[in-house]
Amino acid sequence: MATEALPPPRNGTETDRGPASPTTEQFVEVQEGAEFGELRRTYRSFAFPLTLAFIAWYLLYVLLSNYAGDFMGTKLFGNINVALVLGLGQFLTTFLIAWLYSRHAANRLDPKAEAIRTRMEGDA
Repeated sequence: MATEALPPPRNGTETDRGPASPTTEQFVEVQEGAEFGELRRTYRSFAFPLTLAFIAWYLLYVLLSNYAGDFMGTKLFGNINVALVLGLGQFLTTFLIAWLYSRHAANRLDPKAEAIRTRMEGDA
């Protein structure tokens, strides 16, 4: 059963409820600030090009499958053909992009976001 009650205080005092919540005005101020703009630019400069590249790569695979059947059916070795290799390449690039994004976020995005969060919780 869900309740609307606040969780009990951590050390037995009513004033220890964790970090204070920033106000709406503080969120808007941070969102309009240069530091948040830099965080957003850093994210977009990584995510948008990779997203577009992956969509183009996926569409190429689909178009080749539909309109270049002979090419996709070309056997490379044994029963392995171009279509299978390119299809498995789709999975490989998906995991590669996820791994690259994880590294990018840990190295570039998370420190900037943590600095903003810490400053906002300290100001609240």
